[in-house]
Amino acid sequence: MEIEIIEPSFKIETELNGLEILKTIERFGRVSHKSENKITADSAKEFMKRLSSWGHESVFEHFSFSVRFICDRGVTHELVRHRLASYTQESTRYCNYSSKIQFIRPVFFSENSELYQVWKKSCELAAQTYLDLISRGVTPEAARSVLPHSLKTEIVMTANLREWRHVFKMRCQKAAHPQIRQIMVPLLKEIQTQIPVLFDDFEIQEFDSAYPLIAVLKTSD
Repeated sequence: MEIEIIEPSFKIETELNGLEILKTIERFGRVSHKSENKITADSAKEFMKRLSSWGHESVFEHFSFSVRFICDRGVTHELVRHRLASYTQESTRYCNYSSKIQFIRPVFFSENSELYQVWKKSCELAAQTYLDLISRGVTPEAARSVLPHSLKTEIVMTANLREWRHVFKMRCQKAAHPQIRQIMVPLLKEIQTQIPVLFDDFEIQEFDSAYPLIAVLKTSD
């Protein structure tokens, strides 16, 4: 059978106004010392820099945003380990894939390689077995047992800014799985363009691996 192989992707579902986010966090952050009288039109960025340098990141928890990921199920198994977040994921128990089965192309194999063909054939076999089971009256929640980690899934993740910083720190470093770096590093780059200051201490670097981009904190050793 013919299967559909797609690339992983993400979409930021929350409208982000970076400067307004900083102003909101500044307004809340100044409550602790009752220094609201020091707020000016351009004080938010400097205030955020001071909070970051002091490690006072609890104030960053006052704003959250949501991201929809399209990735393989292996990636989501790692993603949901971040417990200070909310998730809604496409369910293989209730979704019937008899009309279309999609798989995420792994970063490890180039499309013209023999290893890629081996991987593709295994996906085709899994898909055919799934369809055979469905055609015999097996329910999707039972037939899903033959589907691999490479199966495409969608998951929406909502977390506050502090938790997103933790996620980027863990999932963009060179020790992270290449396929989660494949979506997290581009997401970090996008967030850096939309929200000033709060993610500027991450530096995108090249790394000699299956997926070469990593991100590290500039203050790290």
